[in-house]
Amino acid sequence: GMIKTIIFDFGDIFINLDKHGAREHALDLFGIREFDDDLLLKNADYEKGTISTGDFIGYYRSRFPEIREPDLKAAWNFIIKDFPAYRLKFLKDLRINKELRFILLSNTNEMHIDHVKETVPFYDDFKDQFDRFYLSHKMGMRKPELEIYQWVLNQDKINADECLFIDDTLENIQAARELGINTWNLNPELEDIIELTQKFVL
Repeated sequence: GMIKTIIFDFGDIFINLDKHGAREHALDLFGIREFDDDLLLKNADYEKGTISTGDFIGYYRSRFPEIREPDLKAAWNFIIKDFPAYRLKFLKDLRINKELRFILLSNTNEMHIDHVKETVPFYDDFKDQFDRFYLSHKMGMRKPELEIYQWVLNQDKINADECLFIDDTLENIQAARELGINTWNLNPELEDIIELTQKFVL
């Protein structure tokens, strides 16, 4: 069927991330080789907003007492890089030229969003391009949990087969596919969101 709704991820689709660099930086700072299950669980809880920023920082401080709070915050935000303005222009042009519903669906957290607001001057303009702007930490859910996709579809009575979901993380894509949503697993090393209109008939 025709694509009527596009659900976009945020990180590495619009704003550039350095996932590998951030991970290496954090492991180095904490003097560890791997993130254990407790840390990963705590990170996921923070993305779901089930724990506050204060509790999250407090947890890391209890695990790594020698590390100062500003360094913890800097390490947490290290992943976030630049947001190329040409991607916003592409989105705006697409919005003007096509009758499409735009939804943002991002696994994020309060500290990252605060950092983005501080560093991206056109954040509000970007946000205004979307009919719905869903952030995991405001929803109590995160990708790739099936319930988050189902909830998004239900909110606007969207048919999965008329919906395209774009994300750089394979497990998030696979979950959406289970519900019959069309997908683009964008590889940020090789692809750019502005290629969307070449890859899909919209």
